[in-house]
Amino acid sequence: MSYKSIGLDDKLYQYLTAVSLREPEILAQLREETAALPNAGMQIAPDQGQFMALLVKLTGAAKVLEVGVFTGYSSLSVALALPERGSITAFDISPESTAVARGYWQRAGVADKIDLHLGAAIDGLDELLAQGRAEGTYDFAFIDADKENYDGYYERALRLLKPGGLLLIDNVLWGGRVADESVDDTDTVAIRALNLKIHADSRVDISLLPVADGLTLALKRPSVVNIKELLDNGYDSTGYSVNLKR
Repeated sequence: MSYKSIGLDDKLYQYLTAVSLREPEILAQLREETAALPNAGMQIAPDQGQFMALLVKLTGAAKVLEVGVFTGYSSLSVALALPERGSITAFDISPESTAVARGYWQRAGVADKIDLHLGAAIDGLDELLAQGRAEGTYDFAFIDADKENYDGYYERALRLLKPGGLLLIDNVLWGGRVADESVDDTDTVAIRALNLKIHADSRVDISLLPVADGLTLALKRPSVVNIKELLDNGYDSTGYSVNLKR
């Protein structure tokens, strides 16, 4: 028994993937191609992709938001787990890396599920909110983009999520730099500040997991207190989604 999470050296991580990872061939091919790129470290780990896919299935998510696509490993992992009617609204600034993503989405047969917006994600999220139809409609969101804007992405994603919606934030342990007070670069300071903010945020239930480079799970709490209204709109008395026959 241990009072803290176990550390994973290379040998133990290889064992973990050997007995748990069920990576589809299309994802393995994407990971291999991305590994040859200069900024390959931006890609999520395969076990994280599988974990995200499992969360999508567990929550029954159908409408997904992604901030930061890179070559598309996370979006492809999620898209393959979505129901037939599922969709992803994705934001990224790089036409080069997302061209790789588009190719794999197409090969996997999920391109029609992913609506990719090229440009500043903050602007794209603000546009979604300004339209007046997207707020409170997403089931699941994943943030893995420039760290300086993490707080802005977090606030906008929370507004876009429905009560009971799940938000995932990547790189929250930042290679251990968040725990080193001597490190004060802009990205580290931004992640450190957001971690503290989320810890104190009464709008969400949270768990920070030592998955890959650190993954925060934040479950949006209900803000509506009218029980009849919750039930009429498909939520139980806690504000979380339930399957009701109408």
